Amino acid sequence: MRAVRPTVDGTLPMVVVYHGGLWALGSLDSIEDSCREIATRTPAVVLAVDYRLAPEHPFPTGLDDCIAAYAWARENAVAFGGDRTRVSVAGTSAGANLATGVARFCRDGEIPTPDRQTLLYPMVDDDFSRDSYAENESGPLLSRDAVERFWERYLRSSVDRANPYVAPLRGDQAGLPTTTVVTAGHDPLRDEGIAYAEAMADEGVDVTHHHRPSMCHGFLSLTGEVKVADESMDAVIGGFREH
Repeated sequence: MRAVRPTVDGTLPMVVVYHGGLWALGSLDSIEDSCREIATRTPAVVLAVDYRLAPEHPFPTGLDDCIAAYAWARENAVAFGGDRTRVSVAGTSAGANLATGVARFCRDGEIPTPDRQTLLYPMVDDDFSRDSYAENESGPLLSRDAVERFWERYLRSSVDRANPYVAPLRGDQAGLPTTTVVTAGHDPLRDEGIAYAEAMADEGVDVTHHHRPSMCHGFLSLTGEVKVADESMDAVIGGFREH
């Protein structure tokens, strides 16, 4: 786990962040810039989680790590100058899958549920018949072939595909925390992210959905070069500030 805290006095809210990388790639370094953006713009204490990766550690190992890290962060918030009563989760792509898995596990169990979940271009289902997979089969930064292959590497067997902690779009959305979803038009994951935002809203979850039709997967890492990315990050930060 890596902590990022801005040079601000006082007790700050906390955001636990899970990196993307198709459950098998990515690292704390790959999410570092986004963590610093969130920390300074909010301001907040941001904790990035270094969970174990597939295929050596298939589901549910990575999710177990993410749940444990979130619970630990709440218990030890004072060590970072954080407020244990204001803790949210966030993730990009497969990290967003893990973030909503943490929120779902807490809702179903005894760990306090996060105040908010922020899901950036989330992976939430393995239905590859959606239009966005056909339209963006060889999309920038993420292809349909890569998504299909890494789903197989993440799962232990076909039985896992029915598990809502693997494919949260198939689960019960009622009772999940306030949610921000960001989707991109040129992203194979576009349609499942949109469907997830709609499914949660249908179950009474407070959802804010930011869709950027001209952007590709991972575009929020381009805040220094692309105006739309910078504006979108500000919109995401607005959600954190509400809490």
